[in-house]
Amino acid sequence: MGQLEQFLHDEAIPLPMLIKAALAHVQFETIHPFLDGNGRVGRLLITILLCRGGVLMQPLLYLSLYFKQNRSTYYRLLDQVRLDGNWEAWIDFFLEGVRTTAQGAVTTAQRVVELLNADAAKIQTGGRAAGSALRVHAALRERPIVSLSNICRRTGLSFPAATNGMALLQKLGTVRELTGRHRNRLFAYDRYIQILSEGTEPL
Repeated sequence: MGQLEQFLHDEAIPLPMLIKAALAHVQFETIHPFLDGNGRVGRLLITILLCRGGVLMQPLLYLSLYFKQNRSTYYRLLDQVRLDGNWEAWIDFFLEGVRTTAQGAVTTAQRVVELLNADAAKIQTGGRAAGSALRVHAALRERPIVSLSNICRRTGLSFPAATNGMALLQKLGTVRELTGRHRNRLFAYDRYIQILSEGTEPL
């Protein structure tokens, strides 16, 4: 681990940060320093290195899904590095994962923006409750499953105004009530959650 740490912090090593992250991930997974959680930490290490190296401005690239979808290839290539020193095949696989994941993230972001804009446009046609509904909608962007009391705290709306705004969103099909109760209800921004959750289901 000490040598890996030195490698990670050695600015004199003339490697692109993507290559350095690929090499570091294999080394960390090979060392396997913890009793549990090595996979999660090893995948987070990639994102941390890319942020630290200026490749990412925000920690928004996670290769977990790519590794999961290509699990047999992932483990086979890790073993090939350990047993045969086949670093080239691993780096090709890793870089393809970065490309695929980045393209998926861009597509997801575009779909989210389109959904938010389309729903906001519908809300604006909702009459007197539209102003409150737009504030509720803005709060749902940050937390897509909420209670009315939480909406009040986060928007400054009164409880009746938050209720009216949420009622308009329900009428438009933007949100769904989850509990079936009359008190302490929870509301979900279903289509937003669906887009953000795609690919996270168990294979």
